[in-house]
Amino acid sequence: MVTIAGLASNRGRNLRNVADRAPGGAELGVVVSNSADAPVLDWADERGIPSEVVERGDDESRESHEERILDALAAYDFDIVCLDGYMRVLTSTFLDAAPTTLNVHPSLLPAFPGMDAHEQVLDAGVKTTGCTVHVVGEEVDAGPIVTQEAVPVYTDDDADDLKSRVLYDAEFKAYPRAVRWFAEDRVTVEDDSVTVEGDVDAGLPERRVTSEDRYDELRYGENPHQDAAVYVDETCDEASVVGAPQLNEGAKGLSYNNYNDADGALNIIKEFDEPAAAVIKHTNPAGCATADTLAAAYADALATDPMSAFGGIVALNRECDAETAELIVDSFKEVVVAPGYTDDALDVLTEKKNLRVLDVGELGDRTETYTEKALVGGRLVQERDLWTPTLDDLEVVTETEPTDEQLETMLFAWKVLKHVKSNGILFAKGTETVGVGMGQVSRVDAVELAAMKAEEHAEGKDAQGAVMASDAFFPFPDGVEKAADAGIEAVIQPGGSVNDEEVIEACDERGIAMVFTGQRCFRHD
Repeated sequence: MVTIAGLASNRGRNLRNVADRAPGGAELGVVVSNSADAPVLDWADERGIPSEVVERGDDESRESHEERILDALAAYDFDIVCLDGYMRVLTSTFLDAAPTTLNVHPSLLPAFPGMDAHEQVLDAGVKTTGCTVHVVGEEVDAGPIVTQEAVPVYTDDDADDLKSRVLYDAEFKAYPRAVRWFAEDRVTVEDDSVTVEGDVDAGLPERRVTSEDRYDELRYGENPHQDAAVYVDETCDEASVVGAPQLNEGAKGLSYNNYNDADGALNIIKEFDEPAAAVIKHTNPAGCATADTLAAAYADALATDPMSAFGGIVALNRECDAETAELIVDSFKEVVVAPGYTDDALDVLTEKKNLRVLDVGELGDRTETYTEKALVGGRLVQERDLWTPTLDDLEVVTETEPTDEQLETMLFAWKVLKHVKSNGILFAKGTETVGVGMGQVSRVDAVELAAMKAEEHAEGKDAQGAVMASDAFFPFPDGVEKAADAGIEAVIQPGGSVNDEEVIEACDERGIAMVFTGQRCFRHD
């Protein structure tokens, strides 16, 4: 465990933050101040942290003062020294005798060194500032840099605004990070350079610095009492609903939920090379299909669950034609997303006053390889799930072999299932959905929901002879038993349960073909 000796002249807010966070298990072992009135001393006393006061005499040299500080520290064991608003320039007397000494400066060094960094930033008119954690040397604000953190400068900022933002948004991140690296024994300081083991440019890097521009303020968030905005990443080359032109002039702007659903809908139809259509409600597919024509694909997708599709989002992976547009406007929809529209299609779609019509341009490749989800206090980042099985990936595990048509349906169903909330079950025939069971806490419940949807809500189709896809393994045979009762004749699932043999046996008893993919496709957001 790394122990810190902290030197502060005032409140020591960074030292207090580091002590509270204990990055890498580091602890603050002693606080030294050159001012008996420093508030950090009262805080240390309340926390039971030893403290020392070593004030400098009126005519005392810096070297003599530093020797007395070293004498006061001699009674303590510590591994690094952290300065926080310590208002004295240290000399080699202290620096040569003490272990590595760190300081945080309120600018992105080497720019704006010295006491008035925030004023310098404002005078220079720069749009970004931040902080720098560096190794202390005899030259002020010039030691080798350990880490930095940036914050924006806004037009109406004054020095106090910057001081607060740099402290809370930059220093409170960067200083604990640097201490953690030292605590993990990952930092090497040599001459005028610092290297950090593992701090490399990778898919999941040690640090992430992101910058996005506010594209639009939204009327509200998921609910009317929540403020919201949408931000745009100008470096994204993939077709996206963010920034897509809204072609129905005069229609109200997209809401928070519209953006979320439209993004989900667009991601589904990117899975397919054939003409494809999807109808999304609350980020789940109410239906999806591919066909020889876009209009047929949309009609098949809508027929899966037209009741749930009311007020939904439509996504198409081809230029929308007039025939498809006529079908879309036949029932209430919030948004249509497509890579283009014929003039005749726009004439039809724009007759609906508040139907938002988005042109995302050519779909092209899926270039974004990571997804993320904000948490309170952090962020989850993962590789995007771009995997779908091929025929070679499928392992037939039952006595009954799937037909060629069933195999084709299995591959289609998996592509849609990837976008169904877990626990997710999907029934499909050919290349169209017939029932979707999404977001259930029990896999059996998801099967029963998909069966109910196919039986009660689908128009012109049902589950008899359909394929069932499951996003994770069946832990017990009851799921496939319920599916068999609904008319399912083939199953695609990941496999991997300790009860796989019982599930396989249940399929064999009912003449159901089943394949394993070896991969699951959970989706929890």
